[in-house]
Amino acid sequence: MPRRRPGALRAANPAPPVWGPGTARIPGLSERTCAEIERAEREHDDAWPGLWDGLWEGAVEAALKNYRAFLRRPGRYLDLCFPASPHPGSALVDVANARDILEEALHRLPPAARAELGRLVAGLDAELRRRTLPDPYAWRRRPWPGAWWRGRLYDGEFRW
Repeated sequence: MPRRRPGALRAANPAPPVWGPGTARIPGLSERTCAEIERAEREHDDAWPGLWDGLWEGAVEAALKNYRAFLRRPGRYLDLCFPASPHPGSALVDVANARDILEEALHRLPPAARAELGRLVAGLDAELRRRTLPDPYAWRRRPWPGAWWRGRLYDGEFRW
């Protein structure tokens, strides 16, 4: 009987993921960055879904999921939409709120994790800039000057 090669043995018994059952795995990020995000969310866990300036457990994963889902919508140009429900969890329907959460997380992460998450968010931001139009009247509702994503056109507003 021929001897089985080590690769065949490993293929038959795949190793369990290193991050373990208690750690969430965010697609596109390493396990170390996911662990740093979880740590930052736990340390800053003074908020709940829908709060403007805060992180909660799972906030970054939910924000990335909603951001990606928004950018997967068909059409050449996309309009941002306001949250339709007063339920706190529906605040992430507005992709600007999801982007606010990602910005908050970027400020709270250590440099290596910030760089990795920043690369992921930069790709999504480029797609958002490409597929949304600027709002000429956004200066009326922009909460802070650095939030360029708040200056995009919303659904139901004047389209020029």
